[in-house]
Amino acid sequence: MPLSAAEVDPRSGYCAATRTFHSIRPPLPLPPADLPLSFPAFMFSLLPAALPSRPALVDAATGEAVPFPAFLSRVRALAAALRARLGVSRGDVAFVLAPPGVHVPVLYYALMAVGAVVSPANPALTAGEISGLIALSGPSVAFAVKATAGKLPPDLNTVLLDSARFLSFFHEARDEDGAAAGTDVVTHQSDPAAILYSSGTTGRAKAVVLTHRNLMASDATRAAATAEVLMLAVPLFHVYGFTFCLRVAPSASTLVLHTARRFDGREVLAAVGRFGATRLALAPPAVLAIVRAAEEDEALIARAAKLQAVNCGGAPLATELFRRFLHKFPGVCLLQGYGLTETTSGFCRAVGEAESAQIGSVGRLSWGAQAKIVHPETGVALPPGVPGELWVRGPFVMKGYAGDEDSTSKIMDSEGWLRTGDLCYIDKYGIVFVVDRLKELIKYKGYQVPPAELESLLQTHPDIDEAAVVS
Repeated sequence: MPLSAAEVDPRSGYCAATRTFHSIRPPLPLPPADLPLSFPAFMFSLLPAALPSRPALVDAATGEAVPFPAFLSRVRALAAALRARLGVSRGDVAFVLAPPGVHVPVLYYALMAVGAVVSPANPALTAGEISGLIALSGPSVAFAVKATAGKLPPDLNTVLLDSARFLSFFHEARDEDGAAAGTDVVTHQSDPAAILYSSGTTGRAKAVVLTHRNLMASDATRAAATAEVLMLAVPLFHVYGFTFCLRVAPSASTLVLHTARRFDGREVLAAVGRFGATRLALAPPAVLAIVRAAEEDEALIARAAKLQAVNCGGAPLATELFRRFLHKFPGVCLLQGYGLTETTSGFCRAVGEAESAQIGSVGRLSWGAQAKIVHPETGVALPPGVPGELWVRGPFVMKGYAGDEDSTSKIMDSEGWLRTGDLCYIDKYGIVFVVDRLKELIKYKGYQVPPAELESLLQTHPDIDEAAVVS
């Protein structure tokens, strides 16, 4: 039975009767869940009728740009080639082992458009590690580059993204009715769209199955109200970069891809200025790098004058680093988020100046999210302000681990609640704070010491670059 508005605290979203926190974000225009619809079809439906002439994709290192009309044309042509020349069909898994580049988002969209399952992996992994991932997902085709192809099994059909053959796919002829481009493929929102690799909340690698509906719910919460220039400096095989690179469609934003092999704070800030980036997506070590670059050369700050927001996720951000960032970039919102591969990336995020000012928080629950803070020993759901394990459910929660029902049942219960394994609390305003991983807490003389707290303290020392604390 739906809860009445009176049962939910409008400030925190907490319902005392069920001991559950509910999102207080405005609702999103998601389609009915039973409507046959793929993630690419949904995202393209949000594009303006008149496509902008500005770039959809830009390679920050080379300056190569793909305008919006060309982006859509390439997705459709590649989708046609996947079917006609490679025999890719609905449900096939495609393993992707490639560094970031303008072809990668096109490939992701084209694969999902024909009902295939995208499965990207870290190109820095060894051949043995990659063999283990392939055993989990069972791909029928792979996409790589010359530098990574040698790590793949020789019997796996592999296409090189840096080959003339792949580039020829962008010129694949399409039927006038669009059938070759995949528009005749019936895709359900509950169908798998991607398989990403995770250690779960701990342990060995697992294959996380994400559906088209999962991606719709996740990326719709991130879609900008107006077009922006987003520079993405996180890996595209990681759920953070994977979901962010799919944002190119809904608001017709420009996606600038950081494609250099190493992260250099000076170079990234220079590229922010060169391409007029208004938003930058980073992980905490990269935030530290750009802060240090700005501290050493303040001219870089002036060059990045159009920057309005920096998104940060993937790990806790030290409080002192947060303050150093604000000191150097006082007009820029530093927006932290929180999520897992199993939740299709972030389901909590700070939005706007007021929430970004809550140092140490990861913002409020995204639309559609429900959360509980559960005592890790008694299993009792706790009220606002009390730390415990964060449980979450919503349309972004994974379908499960591929071929691993036992691991799936350990992290998800029969009611759809996913145990994050993280110690968190939610305050009386619905703001979420992450304390640390439950299994990493150090127990000392009756105290529970979060390693992240000690790491943050150590990183305040000017001669310490990075710190890791274990028991």
